[in-house]
Amino acid sequence: MNKPKVTVIGSINMDMVTTTPRVPNQGETIIGEAFQTAFGGKGANQAVAAARLGADVTMIGRVGDDAFGRLLLEGLQKEGIHTSSVVAVEKESSGVATILLSEKDNRIIVTPGANHYVDQAYLEAYRSTIKESDLVLVQLEIPLDAVDYAMNICQEEGVPVMLNPAPAQTLSLETYKQATYLTPNESEYNELFLTLDDQLKDKLIVTQGSNGVKWMEQGIEKWVAGHQVNVVDTTGAGDTFNGALAVAIARKEPLENAVLFANAAAALSVQAFGAQMGMPTEEHVHRFLKEAGGR
Repeated sequence: MNKPKVTVIGSINMDMVTTTPRVPNQGETIIGEAFQTAFGGKGANQAVAAARLGADVTMIGRVGDDAFGRLLLEGLQKEGIHTSSVVAVEKESSGVATILLSEKDNRIIVTPGANHYVDQAYLEAYRSTIKESDLVLVQLEIPLDAVDYAMNICQEEGVPVMLNPAPAQTLSLETYKQATYLTPNESEYNELFLTLDDQLKDKLIVTQGSNGVKWMEQGIEKWVAGHQVNVVDTTGAGDTFNGALAVAIARKEPLENAVLFANAAAALSVQAFGAQMGMPTEEHVHRFLKEAGGR
């Protein structure tokens, strides 16, 4: 069976992760427990998830001409992701995410760096790549006008597009309507879509962490419960969900099956440290679902 072609347009970052027993108060210095760097960025994370779960993935994004950029590019290539559309920006740093892990949750500051250079002209140069995709996946860690432009290209070329509106930033209703699927978490839904639900309800797939996922299908509200697992690090769970959902939808699976698959992948991802380290393979997800009785 041919692999579905998923193109991810988005950010590529180096995550700098500090584990601490608690978050310091303003002006306070505390001693952390551990420090680690890991490959990240919502775009790259979702690309890795999709690649591990069986898609033929192309990444469209930018890195800096620095040591981080070279490592990030190498990391994508090791996952089998096509990177000819990831071009380094001269005299610019790669994107960095500063992550604090405490009490099994995270707080994140993103410094975009080279991600700012994913602009309209850059996307237009890769229109043919977008056109050949079975599905395009976009997030909001690149300039918002580039997100709008990516959505326009997908609409013009008749390519399904999934918009993960994270981190939460307001786009126009017209842009939201261009999405085939919108995948906010509960917080993003409350901030961005609560008043627009009636106009977008057939596009919305809302993740609720350990409480599962809800969506509307043919006018019927549906919900799938979360899985009870040993949580080590929630970083990247949403990205895993989006990458997995993109793969299943690109394979033309029924939406409910796609959500079940993505929900299981996200549950597996939180059982290891780092955004990408815990991302499962397709075989791993199917085995997990079988053991969970298909939930």
